[in-house]
Amino acid sequence: MNAWKAFQEANKDRFLQELLDLLRIPSVSAKSEHNGDMQACAKAVATSLTDAGAQVVKIYETEGHPIVYGAIIVDPSFPTVLVYGHYDVQPADPLELWKSGPFDPTIIDGKIFARGACDDKGQFYMHVKALEMMTKTNTMCTNIKFVIEGEEEIGSPNLASFVKANKDLLKADVILISDTAMISMDTPSIDIGVRGLSYIEIEVTGPNRDLHSGVYGGAVANPITILSKMIAACHDENNHITIPGFYDDVIESTPSERAKMAEAPFDLNEFKQDLGIANVWGEKGYSTNERTGIRPTLEVNGIWGGYTGEGAKTVLPSKAFAKISCRLVPNQSSTIITEKVLNYFKSIAPDNVTVTAFEHHGGEPYITPIDSHEYQSAAKAIATTFGKEPIPVRGGGSIPICSLFEQELGLKIVFMGFGLDSDNLHSPNEKYDIVNFYKGIETIPYFHQFFAEKK
Repeated sequence: MNAWKAFQEANKDRFLQELLDLLRIPSVSAKSEHNGDMQACAKAVATSLTDAGAQVVKIYETEGHPIVYGAIIVDPSFPTVLVYGHYDVQPADPLELWKSGPFDPTIIDGKIFARGACDDKGQFYMHVKALEMMTKTNTMCTNIKFVIEGEEEIGSPNLASFVKANKDLLKADVILISDTAMISMDTPSIDIGVRGLSYIEIEVTGPNRDLHSGVYGGAVANPITILSKMIAACHDENNHITIPGFYDDVIESTPSERAKMAEAPFDLNEFKQDLGIANVWGEKGYSTNERTGIRPTLEVNGIWGGYTGEGAKTVLPSKAFAKISCRLVPNQSSTIITEKVLNYFKSIAPDNVTVTAFEHHGGEPYITPIDSHEYQSAAKAIATTFGKEPIPVRGGGSIPICSLFEQELGLKIVFMGFGLDSDNLHSPNEKYDIVNFYKGIETIPYFHQFFAEKK
């Protein structure tokens, strides 16, 4: 609608400045030192919802970080859209690799560099500004509710209890999430699914104290060496995961589904060049896009032990640690996979070390049917503003709360993300293109318009 376009054009500079202000708040949920920042960010989100026209805004305290709720009920006969996002961000480490301060948003070549720029402050804030655009132009055609949480990056430990206790409050007809990516602005796409997650930590203990590596080396098992061998044993020569039963519940994609995925534009040389690698790696028999979309994985996210400080210290360490995540595909259960992985590491441990392993958090995979009214509304919205039909793709990341929402609220989820895979999510120099931010604000109202139309 011309009214939306005119309003956005008149206010786009303010929209951008408001996002930059939000990005300046170091809302790192994983570190207790930022608890005050988490509270401040929740209040900032609540204020932004009120300013955008939400009739009801409330901050719900949890055992962890707050959940921000907002709602505007225009007409009980209108369909209701529940928007989910998160205001917490990943830790910014390693700080020395950032070209600018992670919480000092900097614009370079039309891109916003800051932690949370794309994941997920820049993306959920598009919905806040889209709400303002619709309320100020008197063009609301749906009721809208918001749930913006502060613990997504640590597994949403308190969201389930909130959802279960507030089913009436969250009653809606669809859930809309912008926490995913597109292939490119020239080739728009919609994630029709995200992978599940199993995240564990392993501790290997050898001697009861750090030892002199000359006096004891060669006679006592080194926990770092043992842990490294155990991790290496998780993949065979074809990079197939060796954990017994790991693939038992995997639903294999059909040849026609794989052929459809192959239609998405993908330049392998450009992919390698962007990452600075000589070649790709992965499970034999699958393409790069298939490995990151339809296949489960096991990756080491961190490994440490012994002396890592400046200079040399010839120590045989007492302990070694690793954090490992598995990305799961439809029909796999995070509970079952977590149990299998934990048991596997304990079972292959030699008797010269002690192994303890525990779960951090998990989540289930999720698929959106492309023939649904929900998906078609998003596809039509993107086609309207991009001038071309979006390609349905399977995302490699995880949004652990998806299965929770569907199970507890009985709603389908639509992923309408405007980020790019090259936005350095969870890495130094995270970015979000300003044009993507504006395009999201432009497109979201059309989703509401098309969703409000009769199926």
